[in-house]
Amino acid sequence: MTSQPPEQIAASLNDADLATHLARATGELLVQLREQMIRDDASPWYMMEAGDALAHRFIVDTLRRVRPNDAVLSEEGADNAQRLSADRVWIVDPLDGTAEFGEADRDDWAVHIALWERNAGTHGELTAAAVGLPSLGLTLSTSPAPAPRAPLTRTPLMVVSRSRTPAVAASVAQQLGYDGVRLGSAGAKAMAVVLGHVDIYLHAGGQHQWDSAAPIAVARAAGLHTSRIDGSQLVYNERDTWLPDLLICPPHLADDILRAVRNFTAN
Repeated sequence: MTSQPPEQIAASLNDADLATHLARATGELLVQLREQMIRDDASPWYMMEAGDALAHRFIVDTLRRVRPNDAVLSEEGADNAQRLSADRVWIVDPLDGTAEFGEADRDDWAVHIALWERNAGTHGELTAAAVGLPSLGLTLSTSPAPAPRAPLTRTPLMVVSRSRTPAVAASVAQQLGYDGVRLGSAGAKAMAVVLGHVDIYLHAGGQHQWDSAAPIAVARAAGLHTSRIDGSQLVYNERDTWLPDLLICPPHLADDILRAVRNFTAN
């Protein structure tokens, strides 16, 4: 079982273009792999394992070739403490939404590529990123930034997990009269907000830095509010990769949502 190799990614690309090309090329490989495995009647578990392995290997090998001095933090790789002293760290989720990738009829899975730089802020900052939605043929990047969302003219929609709705998200939706929809991967949910298909992504209960780094960077580039659910800053390249909650929404909704979160936590 083989996948057609993508066009060689050039080391001369700037960081934002590199993130975009890498997310797109990884997605193309995953789509080819998935289609072949569906034709071969492979089991979903085999598809998931093969997709994770292929995407991780391609991303890490490419970054090693084109950015040999940068560190990499990948969901599918062993963490290396040297990233904590590095000036540049690529934070990647090679296949976000592995379970959805294993279901032939689902398109809510993603590829996350983000660059964190130490000298960009007090805690370092995400300076370039892309999120690929391969089944939809879309890649959203920090440069060029996504087009601004149209003004909201309907009841706001909150997107939550397919399998469970965090209690705080359910409470906020009830307090503010929001409607809700369900999607799979973190990247798919975040990009649904960026694209204006939904309006709020409020997550609590567990994620890692690679789950949100690229989506948060792209959402910021699109002019959206991004924070922890207590309103504090999302900080990346920390020793502990756990980053359990986040909020992405249009800025004019943020104060009401954060107030509703405080109401929930106070009870």
